[in-house]
Amino acid sequence: MDLRKLKKLIDLVQESGVAELEITEGEERVRIVKSFGERGGGAQALAMEPPASAPAAPAPPAPEPPAATDGHVVKAPMVGTFYRAPSPGAKPFVEVGDAVKKGQAICIIEAMKLMNEIEADSDGVVKEILVENGQPVEYGEPLFVIA
Repeated sequence: MDLRKLKKLIDLVQESGVAELEITEGEERVRIVKSFGERGGGAQALAMEPPASAPAAPAPPAPEPPAATDGHVVKAPMVGTFYRAPSPGAKPFVEVGDAVKKGQAICIIEAMKLMNEIEADSDGVVKEILVENGQPVEYGEPLFVIA
């Protein structure tokens, strides 16, 4: 399933009255659930996996950043694998203490074999990197704290 199609499905769920949507294409499956938490409604892609014979357990909620964290939290805009550098062995995009500008690439999230550069959504200094290199991330999961 292509990333543009996945984004369109998430937008469709957010804009409609549908609470949950599950689609299977061949060996790929995606389940999108609209959340109604404190921050308002938002759609979240929960699972992308081959269909299983038993029903899949719901995905755990994305971890929240530490309560004492000051600054702006950059969250994952999609489900995928988090990478700090553009290629293995390359220098990371940013380190703790680096100044960043809005629109500057700060990491990559690989989703369905596509490398997506994630950009800072505000100016500031990187205070924390909340995810380890190569770790899977969920939609909305905190990645960085920028102050």
